[in-house]
Amino acid sequence: MLPVAELQGAWPLPSRPKPIVIIGAGGIVHDAHLPAYRMAGFPVAGVFDRNAERAAQVAADWGLRAFSSLDEATGQKDVVFDLALPPGAHLDVLPHLPDGAAVLLQKPMGRTLEEATAILSLARRKRLIASVNFQLRYSAMMLAVADALRRGWLGRLVDVEVHLNLVTPWQLFPFLKGMERVEIAVHSIHYIDTIRALLGNATGVHARTLGHPSTDLAQTRTSALFDFAPDQRVTFSINHNHDFGRKFQDASFRFEGDAGAAMVKLGLLLNYPEGEPDELWITTKGGDWQQVPLAGRWFPHAFIGTMSNLQRFAAGEDEVLMTALDDAWHTMALAEAMFTSAARPATPVQSTP
Repeated sequence: MLPVAELQGAWPLPSRPKPIVIIGAGGIVHDAHLPAYRMAGFPVAGVFDRNAERAAQVAADWGLRAFSSLDEATGQKDVVFDLALPPGAHLDVLPHLPDGAAVLLQKPMGRTLEEATAILSLARRKRLIASVNFQLRYSAMMLAVADALRRGWLGRLVDVEVHLNLVTPWQLFPFLKGMERVEIAVHSIHYIDTIRALLGNATGVHARTLGHPSTDLAQTRTSALFDFAPDQRVTFSINHNHDFGRKFQDASFRFEGDAGAAMVKLGLLLNYPEGEPDELWITTKGGDWQQVPLAGRWFPHAFIGTMSNLQRFAAGEDEVLMTALDDAWHTMALAEAMFTSAARPATPVQSTP
C-alpha cells in the first residue's frame, strides 16, 4: 500500500503575512479570495472597485475598509496587492502600483499573448514581484499528484486526459458576454497551466474551440491534442453544455505513467458553484486503487496557495515563485497557439476517387 496520506496537499503559509489590498470586488472576491484569506488568517487592508457601491457592499459583508480611489488603494505601504480584475484591466492598473511591489494578478495574464507580453515587460520595468492566480496547480489534489510524481509512484507520464462533460452556469459570469475569447482564455487556461506544471512546455497543439446553440458566448466547447514528448499523448475534451442531468456528467483528469496512474475528480465544477467533493485516486501497476485524503477543495482553498507562495517568495521563504509572470507567459503562449490552431482549416478530406 502506498503511504498516500503523506502526500503534500497544501502550500506552507507565510511566517509573517502582510496585509492584502484587493483591487476588484467581483463575485470571485466574495466567493473565493476573501473566504480563503480569512481561513488562512491573512490580514486584508481593504478593497477597491471602480463600482463604489459594489466595493462598499463587499467591505460591509467582510468588515473591511473600502478605498475611495485607486490611488488611495495603491498608496498603502508594506502590503501585497491582489488584482482580482478582468484580463483587459491589468495594463490599466499595474502602472499605479509602487515599484517593487508584490502583486497577484487574476488569470488570465491578459486577453492575448500580445497583452501578456506587455504585462511582463511592464512588470520587469517596475521590478514587480508578480504572480498569476493560476490556482488549480495549488489545489490539494494537484499538489498531491505533483508529489506522487516526485516520489516516482507514477513513473514517467505518458498519457494525460482532461475530460469535462457538464453544464456550467455561464449566467453567473456576465462579463464574458461579448468577449471574443472565452472557454480557453478563462476556463481551460487552468488546465493548460496545470499540464505545463507537470510536463513542461508543449511544442505544438491541434485545437478546436466553438460555441453552442444554447448560448451566445463565443466558445463553450474545446477539443485539443498537445505535442510534448513523442510518446506522450495529452488531450482535452471540454463540453460545458451537457444539460441532461447529473448521471453522465464528468469533470476529471486522468494521469497515466509507466509505473502507475492517478484519477482526479474536479468536484467544484459539478453542480457549480455548490460543487461536490474533489477526489484523487492513485494506483501503481499490480496494486489497488487508493483514495488520497485531501485537505481542502479547489475553491477556496487553492487561493491560499497562490497568495502564500507569493508572500513567502517576497519574504525569502520560498526559492521559487511557481506562477511568476515569466512562467505564466508560457501558459498564455500555449493558449494563443490553441486559438491560432482553431482558426486554421482542418486537413482536407479527399471527396472523390
